[in-house]
Amino acid sequence: MKKVCLLALTLCAGAFAQSDTVVRWRGIEGVVTAPGVDNPVGQIHSGAGPWTTRSGSARINLATGNGSFDVEGLVLNGGNASGTPGAVANVIGTLVCNPGSPAGTAEAAIDTPATALSSVGDAELTFKITVPAVCNNPLFLIRVPSGKWIATGTTPGSSPFSY
Repeated sequence: MKKVCLLALTLCAGAFAQSDTVVRWRGIEGVVTAPGVDNPVGQIHSGAGPWTTRSGSARINLATGNGSFDVEGLVLNGGNASGTPGAVANVIGTLVCNPGSPAGTAEAAIDTPATALSSVGDAELTFKITVPAVCNNPLFLIRVPSGKWIATGTTPGSSPFSY
């Protein structure tokens, strides 16, 4: 009986240990930079001017590549288009693995498909991407399709739950 209980306990522990890691960013914040000043994240340059958000979040299962993001109120903060997304009609999400290329790894930026950004700065997307085998210190950016980042995930955390 003790062997049966020990075997059952081992199998249950193994099932939990096989859960995938989901990285979550519990906030999304706009880039804070002066017009014309670059604020790069790794090899990705920032948009030209400050952006702000009301709220947002992102999450990605690093094992399966399943993920989602949402942002509310992603708008310019200053200039003639202040309080609007200006000419930006679509955004993409970008997972940045190994930012700054730590020793022994290469920086990788994996983009989601584009999704519409509403006239009040709202966007959401559920996606599947291919995550590199090594993805240390993952960052999440929201970018314009031409490539510059305008918002970033904040308050990162991970959990051993499937997505």
